Amino acid sequence: MTDMFDEESPSNGVKEEAPEEESEEEPSEPLEGGEEVEAEAVEEGEASPEAEEPRYENAVNKGDFLKLDLTGWVVETGEVFDTTVEEVAREAGIWEEGRRYGPRLVVVGEGHVLRGLDARLPGIPFDEEVEVEIPPEEAFGIRNPDLVQMVPFRILRSKGVNPYVGAEVEVDGRRAVVRSIGAGRVQLDYNHPLAGRTIKYRVKVVEHLESERDKIKALIERRFLGVDPEEFTLRRTKSKLRIGIPDAVFFGENVQLAKRGLALDILRYFPDVEEVEFTESVKRV
Repeated sequence: MTDMFDEESPSNGVKEEAPEEESEEEPSEPLEGGEEVEAEAVEEGEASPEAEEPRYENAVNKGDFLKLDLTGWVVETGEVFDTTVEEVAREAGIWEEGRRYGPRLVVVGEGHVLRGLDARLPGIPFDEEVEVEIPPEEAFGIRNPDLVQMVPFRILRSKGVNPYVGAEVEVDGRRAVVRSIGAGRVQLDYNHPLAGRTIKYRVKVVEHLESERDKIKALIERRFLGVDPEEFTLRRTKSKLRIGIPDAVFFGENVQLAKRGLALDILRYFPDVEEVEFTESVKRV
């Protein structure tokens, strides 16, 4: 990559709150945006071990980092069940207080969205809003009649469950929908509520992230909800990435889980990064 520097001794892992030590490595520099160096072309006549993925011009490709606006609904009923657009959520009656609405980060092919949608993203033009239809088997699955069971009402009450028709309940760690109640028994449906339904998604590429810096900032935003990713500092040598943690994160919930999740994301999506190090500092006020 154009923003790499001298390589360190490779050592896979994640370091947290590491004190600064002098070393022989070149000083790290702030990570800047820029184009990634293209992979070397396969020499003529050399066999490719796997079939190459098709490449699309001015359109989505597998592995792309995208910010997407998405709205999903059930074809049979028109019911909207998922959206990144707050106005649509309010109109559909699915708005949730405390949820952050806005374009969603999706790394194409990495399972960040429904499997059937993920498989259909490549080839979508960057400058168009499109609708994608997904059959049940690639959405929430085919309905399985064996997952519909009758349970005595008294057993549910003994577990602290107060069932009513249409309620989503949890029984012994499994989620189910109450379909009917009668004669002291309750019919529980353990299928996904949208199993057997054909799904449509309206998709719009809001942003195509291309520089390493923009991709990492987007991963930070995904892991540290509610914190401006611009408050984090990034310093990069050829094989190590140092991430400076802002004061706003110090006392947040699940900080260690977020840091570990971010580090694993970076090691997964950037093979030339061998080590992720988090640094934290407190300044005199």
